[in-house]
Amino acid sequence: MAKGITKTVPAKAGIETVNSFYDGSVSEYEFHMAGKPSKLRVGDYVYTIFGNLLYGRMKIKELIGGASNPKSGKARTLIMVEAPGERLKEPIPKEGHRGTRYYDGSDWPE
Repeated sequence: MAKGITKTVPAKAGIETVNSFYDGSVSEYEFHMAGKPSKLRVGDYVYTIFGNLLYGRMKIKELIGGASNPKSGKARTLIMVEAPGERLKEPIPKEGHRGTRYYDGSDWPE
């Protein structure tokens, strides 16, 4: 299993944003998480959820510490991923959430 984190793409970003992760229209993308990740490493994955469906995953290529949330000023880490990522042939149900959750990749098909 390939571990990583799940991130929910906001509804206002639209399915077009999710599609761009996997269709080759972007070469990288920036996610973020609060604080400094204790279990996340370069080479792990960001699994993307939209509309309570898991669509795919992208490999983490860089973790950039020292950033801050523009609204609260609290520390956060930028997570740079490689795109295009791996898209599932059919999305699978996965409940969306706010923020970041560690994920063991158990739903990902072999």
